[in-house]
Amino acid sequence: MNALQIAASGMQAQEVNVEVLSNNIANMRTTGFKRQRAEFADLLYQNLRRMGTDSSDTGTVVPTGSQVGSGVRLTATARIMSQGSLLATQKPLDLAILGEGFFRIQLPDGRTAYTRDGSFERSATGMLVTVDGYTVGQGIAIPPNARDITVNAQGLIQAMVGNSTTATTLGRLELATFVNAPGLEAIGNNLMLETAASGPAQIANPGDPGLGTILQGNLEMSNVNPVSEISELIAAQRAYEMNSRVIKAVDEMLSSTANIR
Repeated sequence: MNALQIAASGMQAQEVNVEVLSNNIANMRTTGFKRQRAEFADLLYQNLRRMGTDSSDTGTVVPTGSQVGSGVRLTATARIMSQGSLLATQKPLDLAILGEGFFRIQLPDGRTAYTRDGSFERSATGMLVTVDGYTVGQGIAIPPNARDITVNAQGLIQAMVGNSTTATTLGRLELATFVNAPGLEAIGNNLMLETAASGPAQIANPGDPGLGTILQGNLEMSNVNPVSEISELIAAQRAYEMNSRVIKAVDEMLSSTANIR
């Protein structure tokens, strides 16, 4: 019976759905994390009686026909790029993006990654880096005797250096935007890579048209809504149970057929 395969595809689809939801819940406190949503599509149909075909010699046609579906498949795990809530940390190198944009991160292999996680540190050489030691932007050096570091909404980094009573500009953070940000490839560690689906990165200063601004002393938390995720998890569990009951019902039907003498 095709019903076995159809119900099995439904169970497999809901397994993936639960995996996506569990990953969202697991990362509900991950800085800059963007939740995902599993999306599905129906499979090919078997036409038992095609709609629109002639049903008589007088020209009457079949109005609806007869089609039987063959199940469901996963089409995408779309990433929802909405703004996450802010967490005030009062740490001068913790930066949050309000609006569109990503920080640029230089990976050790030469590639450029992108992130919404603005929890930055100073390296032993004074460079602005991520918690994994990757260089932020094109490389911003903070002198060892710098104090009172400030980052304004437009990404301009300034500090008092040595005995100076006036602020010295150390550099400026730029942000990247993409035509299709959900098309970025997540590689873990809160980093994403440009793909053909995302389009090339467009680099500009924070606050420019279409770009967000920087908020110092804050971090953007994940955009996961625990209540929504739990309700979707319950719905996925119920859908899985219903598909398993279909398999049980088909098994009983086949058992009855096999016992006919």
